[in-house]
Amino acid sequence: MKKIMMIAATSTTLGCLSTAHAQSSVTLYGVVDAGLTFNSNAKGEKQYAMTSGNASGSRWGFRGNEDLGGGLSTFFRLEGGFSTTNGTIGQGGTLFGRGAYVGLASKTYGAVSAGRQATIQYDFISPYPSGGTWAASGIGYGTHLGDLDGLDNFNRINSSLKYVSPSLHGLQFGADYSFGGVPGQFSQKQTWGLGAQYLNGPLALAVAFNDAYQPNFSFFGSKANDSATANNMTNPAFSGYATARTQQIFAAAGQYVFGKTTFALTYTNTRFTDLGSVNIAGLAARPAGFRGTAVFNIAEGNLMYQLTPALQLALAYTYTHNGNADGVGPAIYHQVNVGADYFLSKRTDLFIDAFYQRASGTDSTGGPAVAAITGATASDSNHQLLGLVGIRHKF
Repeated sequence: MKKIMMIAATSTTLGCLSTAHAQSSVTLYGVVDAGLTFNSNAKGEKQYAMTSGNASGSRWGFRGNEDLGGGLSTFFRLEGGFSTTNGTIGQGGTLFGRGAYVGLASKTYGAVSAGRQATIQYDFISPYPSGGTWAASGIGYGTHLGDLDGLDNFNRINSSLKYVSPSLHGLQFGADYSFGGVPGQFSQKQTWGLGAQYLNGPLALAVAFNDAYQPNFSFFGSKANDSATANNMTNPAFSGYATARTQQIFAAAGQYVFGKTTFALTYTNTRFTDLGSVNIAGLAARPAGFRGTAVFNIAEGNLMYQLTPALQLALAYTYTHNGNADGVGPAIYHQVNVGADYFLSKRTDLFIDAFYQRASGTDSTGGPAVAAITGATASDSNHQLLGLVGIRHKF
């Protein structure tokens, strides 16, 4: 990391000539990631493509902090995504779409930050599923369907406040709240969340809850080029649920490290409630006759093995069940992720991954469920296979 160190400053107080020195730092950092992807079924056709932000989203940013003394410091981050393949801005045209926030941190009382940032649920749960760690977390291939449970940080929250406590013998907790900003409608487009984690040597446990009011706009529609009237929920597994009044996500995860092996389990329950409550341009109030609440139960096992100091092998399986929306039968999705990551140095690695998904039942469009691996063009059948090779450099 290239660091621009700024050691500053002299302050003179009334009645004395003493000086105090505060230390600040600003870091310029980033990731450049490019790869080649093969899709066995992209709307019925084979697809070969160069893709950006595969193992990690390609990005650049600044982060900094200043020691204010007495255990208090201030910090900030400005981070934007971009496409390695064509140089365009990421996150739907949002310059600092990956994060733009400032805050205060106390060693005694914790940290408070304000701006565009990840949810507390993402902070505490994402270190455990494969889509948040090794399985093409940047482009999303290993992520749960369309990142509907928010564990791969596709959807940051705008105008938010976040609090994270200090660690208390391994226990840490936090909360966030995003202001909707709609005149006369305090709750419209708001989101809020709670989370906690416990870290003790090889054992890690985490739990979180996130609630988004009018999720099509507040959660999935938080980027510059997102629509203020139309459907921002594009994955067919849940695109028909864009009229939901709220999206509620409960997530729990655990991990244990033994020797060279790391094993993690993740469970999420996502509920799209009061279907038909929100008017979405181009989408029927109740597509396919859906009413009530659509529920997704997702369970994942994630296994990572450090074969050598430079080579990591990994395997994950995810089971997804969608049901309880009136008028349709359940949809079931199985996905297997396999990967290998070889580090040429601390900053540069080569990776190869494969992803297979099979679907059955009836999805949110009211038709037969199709395989729809996150970040890829959906299949026109019930199965889909992706292959990916690439290179990543961090600076």
